[in-house]
Amino acid sequence: MSEADGDGETMAELRTIAEYQFGAGAGEALFPSDSGESLTVHRSTSGRPRQIVAPGGRIVSYGTDGRFTLGVAGGRRLVDALDRPTARVVVGEESEPFVRDGKNAFAKFVRAVDPDVRPGDEVAVVRGDDTVIAVGRAELSADAMADFETGMAVHVRDGAGDEKKTDD
Repeated sequence: MSEADGDGETMAELRTIAEYQFGAGAGEALFPSDSGESLTVHRSTSGRPRQIVAPGGRIVSYGTDGRFTLGVAGGRRLVDALDRPTARVVVGEESEPFVRDGKNAFAKFVRAVDPDVRPGDEVAVVRGDDTVIAVGRAELSADAMADFETGMAVHVRDGAGDEKKTDD
């Protein structure tokens, strides 16, 4: 459903939540107001937005806690729009095949991380060239990811699988 379909108020609210959760620019990145792209809003029986989907895949799910969980399509949108290193965890190439398949990212393989990441934050897991390979929830703070040699850094929710990033 695009804003032209009469759901502009919902999109404006979702943009505000995205700005709060991910930072300035995230609302327009996830839910562009001027692209003409058709976004589908799946709602609960009470009418609350639950998932927002674009033709390229799930952008976000909207939890009952008022926070978004990213889909791979949403992770790509954030990475493309927000300055590096915002909302990113960079992993080495040795762990890429596992993370792409949806396996968790471990601190040992983290090469760089947004210094503002806290446990529980939604992040995109990327290669060194910013190609999104997965999205998930940070389990450690940025400092801990950089310092620890063991432990889960990101609980991966969705891996990008064998998909390759396309340049639009």
